[in-house]
Amino acid sequence: MIDPVDNFKIPDEWIARTQIPLNKLEKQVSQGLVVVLSNGSILKRGYTTGTTVAAAAKASVLSLKKDIGHVCVPTPAGPRACLGIKAHDGCAVATKPQSDHESDITRGLEFKACSRLIERTMATTGQISQIKILAGEGIGTVVRDGLEIKKGNPAINPVPMQQIRDAVIEALEETGLEDVEVIVSVPKGAEIAKNTLNGRIGIMGGISILGTTGFVEPWNDHLGETKEILTKEATKVVITTGRQGMRYSTMLFPDHTIVMFGSRISEGLAAASGNVEEIVICGLPGLILKWGNPDILKNSGFATVSDMIINDPDNKRLLSTFGQTVDKSGGARIVITDRSGKVLMDSGGMP
Repeated sequence: MIDPVDNFKIPDEWIARTQIPLNKLEKQVSQGLVVVLSNGSILKRGYTTGTTVAAAAKASVLSLKKDIGHVCVPTPAGPRACLGIKAHDGCAVATKPQSDHESDITRGLEFKACSRLIERTMATTGQISQIKILAGEGIGTVVRDGLEIKKGNPAINPVPMQQIRDAVIEALEETGLEDVEVIVSVPKGAEIAKNTLNGRIGIMGGISILGTTGFVEPWNDHLGETKEILTKEATKVVITTGRQGMRYSTMLFPDHTIVMFGSRISEGLAAASGNVEEIVICGLPGLILKWGNPDILKNSGFATVSDMIINDPDNKRLLSTFGQTVDKSGGARIVITDRSGKVLMDSGGMP
């Protein structure tokens, strides 16, 4: 049985320990809804802000024709996400589902989308459908350079923006409509954003719309134990921090076991300190370099590590922090990539 969100083959012995009928478990796993742990227990995945907004956007367009109470949308990982929703006369509200992630502060938050048809002009006659996605209240605005989104634009990352567009395209195909403008918003977004790091990294006025897979990964103590088991059983292991790190680690180190620990790099290293022959820490610079030197940004004038790398790649702090990270790793190979997969720093040379 393979988890389609992270392409992880679930060991048969883990499946045998679960208390769920096999056909039900297969369905939940195939939909990306659950994570199976080594002791047979189950953790529930949630949907990202990107998926929730995509659902609201699609339902808002569908409701131009009829009331909608349920909608399914594509996700970047592949499985379709289905949510209950309230949609009427072009406006829809989707609630971000609960998950077993201990610190997901956007669980239960409402996301809204309102759609209206727009007229075709002479210039657009005969072209494919016009789709305009606009950000309303509660979605932050990027006010600094160095982030994945350019300064002055709404804080909707590229992957979820495409997910929203794909969902709207489905709605247009289902309704036979052609040209539409969709305004997405988060009524309590500005309030919730006060409890995030958005203000510190240069996003003001609301939350960010995020998600590279469409799913929120759960985390609890036993999931950490499961990841530790995978790490201990590997001969060669890559400890990575996120989805993009997993993607590029798989490309760079195809003969290694890839385990995502997020910011818990020290836990991964502790698990790998036994019989593992080769340890690599690979991923984007933010979490890895801040793990090596938590004060890398202190009095630097930069909001994020990525901001520093983009605008001042020769900054002495980067080199010194990389050295600190190598030292802290206790001999692990450190590989830092950018969002395109380009290797920026490598303590051991390319494989």
